[in-house]
Amino acid sequence: MSLGGVFEQDSNVIAIPEISLIALIGATGSGKSAFAATHFAPDEILNPEQFISFDGATAPTDAYPRLDSLLDAARRRLSQKKLTVIDAVNVRRQDRAALIRVAEECGVDAMAIVFHLDESICLARQGQYSAKTFSPGAIHKQVAMLQQSLPGLEKEGFCATAVLNSPAEVESARVARSKRFCNLRWDRGPFDIIGDIHGCYDELLALLTLLGYHLNDEGGAWRPEGRKAIFLGDLVDRGPDTVQTVNLVMAMLQAETALCVPGNHDVKLARYLQGNTSHVSHNMQISLNQLQQLPENEQLRWTLQFCDFVAKTPYHYVLDEGNLVVAHAGLPQEMHGKNTKKAREFALYGDTTGETDEYGLPERLDWAANYSGAATVVYGHTPVLAACWLHNTINIDTGCVFGGRLTALRWPEKELLSVSSAKAYASSARFVAMQLLEQRADDASE
Repeated sequence: MSLGGVFEQDSNVIAIPEISLIALIGATGSGKSAFAATHFAPDEILNPEQFISFDGATAPTDAYPRLDSLLDAARRRLSQKKLTVIDAVNVRRQDRAALIRVAEECGVDAMAIVFHLDESICLARQGQYSAKTFSPGAIHKQVAMLQQSLPGLEKEGFCATAVLNSPAEVESARVARSKRFCNLRWDRGPFDIIGDIHGCYDELLALLTLLGYHLNDEGGAWRPEGRKAIFLGDLVDRGPDTVQTVNLVMAMLQAETALCVPGNHDVKLARYLQGNTSHVSHNMQISLNQLQQLPENEQLRWTLQFCDFVAKTPYHYVLDEGNLVVAHAGLPQEMHGKNTKKAREFALYGDTTGETDEYGLPERLDWAANYSGAATVVYGHTPVLAACWLHNTINIDTGCVFGGRLTALRWPEKELLSVSSAKAYASSARFVAMQLLEQRADDASE
């Protein structure tokens, strides 16, 4: 099974957005209907034959020239935030485009599950899955159209695709409903969005207290008025207490009092802990040293939980009816709601040139300078001395770990609150240079 935009460690698991439109794509006889009946409730499945009478003289790829009734039914379900599965051939791009438009109208993700089976299998089995027997030529045409569509499916607008390449893969596949996908337009908050923490646990507690949160017995925090925290990633590295910082955030996620997007440091640490890279930076070594202070069984438990947390956390969120987007390093308008590799890399690293600057750090382009989207984008990643608005975007990483401040933006109030760092736990030539420039400007104005 090949996956695009689906991140489950078990390759037999297809993670689907909990509230979404699922388009089943495949030739007649590929087993779509049997798969749908196995993995979804009957009222979650919409089939064109429920709405339009079948014309036996019509070729299968043209059998449903008008899908208005099916699309209206899908629109009604999705507007009520109900999972909706479209059990149809869907090998024509225009049919898929209509489904994607409905999903976009309703503010939910569209995902594709593709049944890429050999034509001979479909011919042998097609009578099992349809009330109508199709000609070999018609099924050949469906298979050919599917083959032609495969390379560009994700670019059509699907948040993710799962391709089943054999009857064995269809049989062994399991469906897991996931909350990790980024489209939460129906969640209007209110929110408290918190910038890069980098293991500054004491400062995080101080900021949460300032925001009105209270610690609970499970190690998390909650706020009586029902507000929800959003963490912008880079929970780990550099600072004095990565372990407790991550524990607090995971406890809040478990209690549904917070959301989180991963930062590049979080992803790199998880990759190392899973054995996917041997490179250990100085900043990562600080986290590893702290982890090694735990008893061995606690180290293993923490590692498994942290890696699972990173694997299942969306790289950005679209919230508040599309008015708010949060991502670690920001996100341009054309990538909002997309779960492509390009969008994920931008959300983690921002817009980079591939070169290094005079401080030996990655050279980053100011993507926000050209932003013109309607959604407010809140991000961090690149430390600034003070959070300020630019073209409906705001960077709230104010360099806590470098001796700056830990900052939160309250939404929808757009109010900034922050606490000072107890000390500079790490050094940054770029951040120090900014501080010196600010000091010189202050001196010159006196």
